[in-house]
Amino acid sequence: MLGDDGVGWKVAEEVKRFVPPGSPIVVDCVSLGGISLMEHMIGYDHAVLVDSLAVQGPVGSILILPLEELPNYSAYHTGSVHDTSLQNALEFGRRLGAKLPERVMVVGITARQVFEFSEELSEEVGAAVPQAVNAVITVLKELEIPIHLTNGNALVP
Repeated sequence: MLGDDGVGWKVAEEVKRFVPPGSPIVVDCVSLGGISLMEHMIGYDHAVLVDSLAVQGPVGSILILPLEELPNYSAYHTGSVHDTSLQNALEFGRRLGAKLPERVMVVGITARQVFEFSEELSEEVGAAVPQAVNAVITVLKELEIPIHLTNGNALVP
């Protein structure tokens, strides 16, 4: 509902089309952060997060990086005084013995229109969706999750 901030869901919906039934890959669309997002990650070995990033650079650029390379904005969290950053939530969950992903990778799409009410993506961010889907597939390969490409379509066994 906030313009380019919805790009993660668009990418996830595209990735979901390539995941056949019975695959170990789960594609989920959530609008959560901190502790709530950490709770969704319990039981998984790896996670790939896809979201808009309000960072410097050309709108629609794709960034692929480990979660730990993103700034930890826990001191600036404005959603609730009862929540924290995802980095802190993962650390807390691990200390409590939760089975959480060893690696959390982020596929970010640079965006500027993330506070305007709209269900539409800007032209630049919308054009980046196929590149972001390919980035997710690349990350899955690097995590050694088997992926086979057939006729340009991703098939995850």
